[in-house]
Amino acid sequence: MTKERRNRAWYGKQDRDGFIHRSWMKNQGFPDHAFDGRPVIGICNTWSELTPCNSGLRELAEGVKRGVWEAGGFPVEFPVMSLGETQMKPTAMLFRNLLAMDVEESIRAYGMDGVVLLGGCDKTTPGQLMGAASVDLPTIVVSSGPMLNGKWQGKDIGSGTDVWKFSEAVRAGEMTLKDFMAAESGMSRSKGVCMTMGTASTMASLVEAMGMSLPTNAALPAVDARRMALAHMTGKRIVEMVEEELKLSDVMTRESFENAIMANAAVGGSTNAVVHLLAIAGRVGIDLTLDDFLLGSDIPLLVNCMPSGKYLMEDFCYAGGMPVVLKELGDRLRSARTVLGGDIKVYADEAECWNDDVIRPFDNPLKPAAGLKVLRGNLAPKGAIIKPSAASDHLLDHEGEAYVFETIEDLRANINRDDLPVTADTILVLKGCGPKGYPGMPEVGNMPIPSKLVKQGVRDMVRISDARMSGTAYGTVVLHVSPEAQAGGPLALVKTGDRIRMSVTEGTLDLLIPAEELAERQAAWTPEPPHYTRGYAKMYVDHVLQADQGADLDFLVGKDTRPVTRESH
Repeated sequence: MTKERRNRAWYGKQDRDGFIHRSWMKNQGFPDHAFDGRPVIGICNTWSELTPCNSGLRELAEGVKRGVWEAGGFPVEFPVMSLGETQMKPTAMLFRNLLAMDVEESIRAYGMDGVVLLGGCDKTTPGQLMGAASVDLPTIVVSSGPMLNGKWQGKDIGSGTDVWKFSEAVRAGEMTLKDFMAAESGMSRSKGVCMTMGTASTMASLVEAMGMSLPTNAALPAVDARRMALAHMTGKRIVEMVEEELKLSDVMTRESFENAIMANAAVGGSTNAVVHLLAIAGRVGIDLTLDDFLLGSDIPLLVNCMPSGKYLMEDFCYAGGMPVVLKELGDRLRSARTVLGGDIKVYADEAECWNDDVIRPFDNPLKPAAGLKVLRGNLAPKGAIIKPSAASDHLLDHEGEAYVFETIEDLRANINRDDLPVTADTILVLKGCGPKGYPGMPEVGNMPIPSKLVKQGVRDMVRISDARMSGTAYGTVVLHVSPEAQAGGPLALVKTGDRIRMSVTEGTLDLLIPAEELAERQAAWTPEPPHYTRGYAKMYVDHVLQADQGADLDFLVGKDTRPVTRESH
């Protein structure tokens, strides 16, 4: 007997509405029996030529379809907004929540029983998961996969990480502009996401650690034939998940999020994982907070990939990928269900490490206790984030005078001044780059080192802002200061010459001025006028939550699984 499924409210009716739903689908050549009650699988595709990271997803969608047909399902591909991290202004993060809305409403409005999320670029994976979580159908992820290793002058170069290094080398006079321009063609040699452990590869790794994808999803290169095979097997599996009624919320439990936090530390993952995991958890209904990220603080760095190490994602794949990392985490992993139905520890059962310099054993890590650290104090009452594995050890406990840039334009105009009154001990402060302020919380937190100091050989300084930074970036950079300056947080009150003390050891970040003076500055403070006054950007500024809550829109937190009962005709 055919099981009554969600899609029957669209394709099972023997009336005018059913006629309309089926007949117009048949103009694509689908036969009668495609509407016989079998599972309808939506393939949510973020392919776009303006999102180079996701430019291979058209082909992967065909692999998913093959698997769905093989398992007796009916695959239907649909597009959603695509967020090109390297192409969008003012920042792709401004539109992550808009993508989540697109995904949520598309899944809710169309007659599908399960969904395969095809994404990869930084904001596409979390945006898709947020939207899908708010509808809570059976859901599985296929990532676009990393690019092949960059190559230039006979050596490997990495997305983003080497861009920052080369750029500073040009400013220091150590690299010619001609060489700099020549490197760009060798850096991006195939379809796929950054081949460093940037945000895209981090999120793919965490998706696998949470059991939301099949094993090996994170590291297989985008152009590797095994990724197409993985897509095929994913299509087959989603049909089985519908049969088993295995929903997204059955997989994405608190234990899964805790596993993701530990995995993020082990792989040297992006600071952006914090705002994304917080936002996804809010959609699922799990009360995840910044304090939960302390769970990863004593996990050693196992994956020797840029920006925290020297290798790239292609090397990570050939060394064994995420199954090896999960094997090394061992009993520290929480017992948690996966899209395969069993426990996440099964993902590590047959894992073997083929290069223990790329994936270090737990007792011989690249760095000990290298997970993200949460800082709090009178400068960040609701928290800030730092990535010790990408920072300079001698700066992790530091006190110095602040030099303040009031806006990103102020920074751009003055950072290269020869008379800028800064030293290597100065703490650079950037305001106005949080969720409301920019808007969208861009990846500008890893401020350039002032030119005069670059020429002196300085390559790192303490930098503090309410912005984010690319997962490919590095340095002693304090990010996500909350509340942000535009919301009236203490960051807005800092003046050049103020002393700031940061202790990663103690988890503190303090502005060293009397409380009375801080209160006087607060009373005199007024916000900058908003940069956007219409459309989605205005809605975003009016409703975005702060970084410590995941920067979702306040009215999107949670889910709505009620069926849509009203017809369109």
